[in-house]
Amino acid sequence: MFNNAIIYRIAATWSGSLQVLEEALQKSPFVPCGLTQEKSSGWVPPRGEDHGLLAESIGGQWMLRFMSESKLLPADVLNRKVAEKAGAIEKEFGRKPGKKEKQELKDEAKLDLLPMAFTKKGAMWVWLDPQAKLLVLDAGAQGRADEVVTLLVESLKGFGVALLDTQTSPQAAMAQWLVSQEPPVGFSCDRECELKAADESKAVVRYARHPLDIDEVKQHVEQGKLPTKLAMSWDDRVSFVLTDTLQIKKIAFLDGVLDEAGDEGGFDTDVAIATGELSRLIPDLVEALGGASRSELGTALPAALMGSGMGTPAQTAGSAPWEDA
Repeated sequence: MFNNAIIYRIAATWSGSLQVLEEALQKSPFVPCGLTQEKSSGWVPPRGEDHGLLAESIGGQWMLRFMSESKLLPADVLNRKVAEKAGAIEKEFGRKPGKKEKQELKDEAKLDLLPMAFTKKGAMWVWLDPQAKLLVLDAGAQGRADEVVTLLVESLKGFGVALLDTQTSPQAAMAQWLVSQEPPVGFSCDRECELKAADESKAVVRYARHPLDIDEVKQHVEQGKLPTKLAMSWDDRVSFVLTDTLQIKKIAFLDGVLDEAGDEGGFDTDVAIATGELSRLIPDLVEALGGASRSELGTALPAALMGSGMGTPAQTAGSAPWEDA
């Protein structure tokens, strides 16, 4: 659960209940693609139970599951079908189809082929922390996250979000950590990073399973190659890769966390582990990046907290420094 994290602040003015959320999600349930339908998406029960709730609360954390399905229709297969139809017209009428007619033939070919196409499904965990006013999506790409955010904003009255933003950019911070070899308290730099040149060369240097506390890495940064990815660990509990866009990728909960969970397993335990660790990691990471930006504070936080910083690393989601007063 949660291999990636794209993080948003929920507008402090939104105070929807779990029941309101459930009712909103029920308007957009996932329905598999029909015979000639190219794509379908919607909400499914996060526990995986038929006819279950679409919004589950575990320890005060709200969990959703977004499902999408698309038909796989290779371009060369579609083009061959269009060519067949165009050839039939040329043979029968002695002319080649025009541009508009070709588009119509393409649409017809799609309808012919879609019932026979294979389907591909993808699911995404969605976590709302109503106290900390956080929305976290297990998405590896911003485009997928945008689709879910748009659906939530359209479904929930007064619901608004802003991408997590910090006073120090992740790229500038990661560059400083690599040059100084002094990551922020509680964090360590691991053995993976990607550096890209900002000039026209666009040169890229990648390190994988390689120590980063070497002069070569420092020299690359000093010569203008900036980090776009950096593998890190937090508190010996979570490993992850931080990107220059403040996305968290390759999340893994380390042995100590799993040992504490014991052999229980199951949905509730998985949710408790993921939300418990990430709800402490996220504010620590924001603090390591200089705190929330003023623009974000202005749109997502109560006025009383403007400019107050992010609080201490020990604070949890239940007492998060950005929760409503």
